[in-house]
Amino acid sequence: ENIVRVTKAAAERNSWVWVDMEYSRYVDPTLELYRAIRAEHPNFGICLQAYLHRTAQDVEDLLPLGPGVRLVKGAYAEPPDVAIPDKKDVDRAFYDLSVRMLQPDAREAGLRLGVATHDGALIRELGQWADGQGLPKDSYEVQMLYGIATDLQRNLAKEGRGIRVLISYGKHWFPWYVRRLAERPANVGFVLKSMLPG
Repeated sequence: ENIVRVTKAAAERNSWVWVDMEYSRYVDPTLELYRAIRAEHPNFGICLQAYLHRTAQDVEDLLPLGPGVRLVKGAYAEPPDVAIPDKKDVDRAFYDLSVRMLQPDAREAGLRLGVATHDGALIRELGQWADGQGLPKDSYEVQMLYGIATDLQRNLAKEGRGIRVLISYGKHWFPWYVRRLAERPANVGFVLKSMLPG
């Protein structure tokens, strides 16, 4: 009930609500919730984790809804039969899933893609592919945490790429932010690098 109220309020402001994804055991109930709310509220998006073996099929299953998808790499400790263990393979899955969601049938269905990563090499590779396909620069957006890789954020904006910066607020913003950093140790390096001059 609360999530519907928040989603309606967001729609009145031409904004979106994104539901996050946690451990793999919560994927099915989260997708069930997503489908129920998305049926009535097109401004409701879902986070999918590239490292889960199931995600490619989840994308196919969601396509008829014209979903909003926030694609992340995934960071929770999961067994290898559930999640891809090797970082290089996760990066490849992230790229392949992004490309899949930018195909004509997905775009025609109304899929909105947010690639949520601070991985500059991966962002550039996807951008080169999209440019090579003649896709408009706003055919997807890059989503990053506030304060991380700010130079990259500025450069993407200068190129005309869609960029969205996530800012946590409210009573529990700090624990949420620290969890995001802890999920991927490289994020700590991004923060430190952003804080140091030069």
